[in-house]
Amino acid sequence: MPHYMLQFSYTPQSFAALLQNPEDRTGAVEALAKQAGGRVISLHYHTGEYDGTIISEFPDDASANAVVMAAIASGTLRSTKSTRLYSAKEFVEALGKAGKIKYQPPGKK
Repeated sequence: MPHYMLQFSYTPQSFAALLQNPEDRTGAVEALAKQAGGRVISLHYHTGEYDGTIISEFPDDASANAVVMAAIASGTLRSTKSTRLYSAKEFVEALGKAGKIKYQPPGKK
């Protein structure tokens, strides 16, 4: 199954709720992914532009996007970023295909 990196930032209200009642959200995230036929490989929290990152796998892009949309609709996230991850094998396959494609850059006739 394809892998995805799902990054998220909580709203100030979500942080306030977590400060009042600290909890490990891994189980809730795993249950959400399972509803779309996916699974959570890992959940990490960090500092920076995003508050956390989920590495997951889903049957397809639509399933991964559905999970993100459901989380956004809950009102608990300020921002998200989804990135489809490719294995080394998939990347090499794409390189092989790209090497056979001819592209004419702008201004080059």
